[in-house]
Amino acid sequence: MIKAMKFGGTSVGSERALKSLVSIIQGEKAEKALVVSAMSGVTNTLISLMKEERPASEAFFDELLWKHSSAVESMMPPAALRDLETKLKVRISGLRQAVERYQEPASRVMLHDAIASWGERLSSLMVASLLKANDVEAIAMTSEEAGIVATGTPGNGAADLEATARNFKRGVLPLIRSGQVPVITGYYGCDLEGHPITFGRGGSDYSGSVVGYALDADVIEIWTDVDGFMSADPRVVPGAKTIRDMDYGEAAELAYFGAKVLHPRTIEPARRKKILVRVRNTFDPQSPGTCIRESKRNQGHLLKSVAVKSDLAIVKVYSSEIVYNPGLVMHLLAAVSENGSTAYAISTSLSTLAFAVPSSAARSICERIRESGTGEVEKVTIKDDVSLICAVGDDLISHTGAAAQIFREAADVEANIEMISEGASDVALNFVVPSHKANDVVRKLHGKFIGV
Repeated sequence: MIKAMKFGGTSVGSERALKSLVSIIQGEKAEKALVVSAMSGVTNTLISLMKEERPASEAFFDELLWKHSSAVESMMPPAALRDLETKLKVRISGLRQAVERYQEPASRVMLHDAIASWGERLSSLMVASLLKANDVEAIAMTSEEAGIVATGTPGNGAADLEATARNFKRGVLPLIRSGQVPVITGYYGCDLEGHPITFGRGGSDYSGSVVGYALDADVIEIWTDVDGFMSADPRVVPGAKTIRDMDYGEAAELAYFGAKVLHPRTIEPARRKKILVRVRNTFDPQSPGTCIRESKRNQGHLLKSVAVKSDLAIVKVYSSEIVYNPGLVMHLLAAVSENGSTAYAISTSLSTLAFAVPSSAARSICERIRESGTGEVEKVTIKDDVSLICAVGDDLISHTGAAAQIFREAADVEANIEMISEGASDVALNFVVPSHKANDVVRKLHGKFIGV
């Protein structure tokens, strides 16, 4: 059996977490590769540094060294700790050079993702050294060394799965077969010219799935700080419970529309090869977590979970030509998606096209639509302060009257349905309500269809 085991920022972010990680790896008998995120807060710090567009102080680099060495100090012999600090200093020196070059405007696009990914370069060294000091034959590997091939745009790349698999079979799998444990940087890959491309915030989950795909793993484990997917946000529904079994589609929908357990892209590489995905809690490794696989039935409940995507706005485009001119719809979609903006729901009628988009992007989207050069757009409006409810259940669309039942419960808390997206997914019904009613809707649906 081969496992791909991904450990997130909180799972490598403290002495307590790292002790648990060591215990988990020591007790895992399967052949395995690890994927690690940056320590909690490091990526945010690196991105903030680039936004400030100023040289970093020497204290900044000293703090990075201290953060990584002090977290493992009590768990490593002095000689091993000194060796780690030497390696960290070399890698931090590379970061210092990259930050200095970033001050040159011509270098910024090329260096942005490289700098953003430096936290993983440091954490992989730290974790590999810690494991080796505790009798695990670990070896630190960057994405470049492992051969994770990335395509797409900086900050929002994707892995070339087949090219990555070929590289892993040549370079990583032989290490695993020889008894070693690769500790691989998450969050990014490299294009064919060797330039780092990150996979978006939270992208180390996706990296874990990519590594699982490349190794033909039997299991992909995502180790985090929660027990798994929940039936609702426990801050909204105190009686929410951990979901033990989910279908790939259910997990993907929840991840995309609000549940922060997984990066939304994590599911697809696993689904392609039907690899079991398990979400586990580093701080409670005895918990079974959530198992994600192909087509687990819903055991009689209409819904399995309810999630919320907040801080949205509805952009409505009015044109009498929408129904008669398919090219206009494509033109409007292109205007919305420019600059990486996301439309979480789309609805159309005879003369209106509506998008649910992040509030922060709504006004710039409207400007792009107005300036897009088409005279067929008659009016563009924005409705702020809305939230998208994502109601997920196994094969939900086949349940006769499911939408009517769900909307009846929303009406009971006087939540007006502003927009509906149904049919695109077999397992989810998405609809938009005023933000001040969103939590009431979640509690009502959870109480009616899931229970406490």
